[in-house]
Amino acid sequence: MVGLKRIAPVETPESAPRYELRVHGRRPGDTGYEIWQMPASATPHITSPTRVAGLRGRNLELVEHRVLKKLAQAGVKLGPTQNHERRGYPVTEDLALTLGLLFRALAPMRSRDRMRAVAEGIEAMGREEAAYWLGMAMHRPYPRRVLTALRVLLTEPYRKSVRAVPITGIERRTHAS
Repeated sequence: MVGLKRIAPVETPESAPRYELRVHGRRPGDTGYEIWQMPASATPHITSPTRVAGLRGRNLELVEHRVLKKLAQAGVKLGPTQNHERRGYPVTEDLALTLGLLFRALAPMRSRDRMRAVAEGIEAMGREEAAYWLGMAMHRPYPRRVLTALRVLLTEPYRKSVRAVPITGIERRTHAS
């Protein structure tokens, strides 16, 4: 019987874009996360690190547990950061797409309920859908419009109760205050 030869797994780090999560502590309790696309042979048009998205402050605190959970699932373990210290961690393309889209969509938001809905919607997206939305948000002339459309699609519309008010035999619908 001839023994089977094990073939070493094929690694393709050169044929895929490279991303990095940068964590920086500004002061105690104020940490920021940023996703950067690094130069690679797969992306010859990128000659220097390019910032994809970032999040910090109150908005990061609201979703930090989700971000840390995704990083732990991907095997990225963040170390403690001191004041004004920056650390970089390589991340996979799928994780970078999801986190980049999450950071861009949540940055200007204020409503906690809507932020939760958007975060859940982005986490439920597949790789292709996240790549589509992030690409639209990065390469369109009006990226705010794209991100607004995404937020509208991922949140339930805010509805005021509607009641009928009779006016001379004709009912007119008005919004209740």
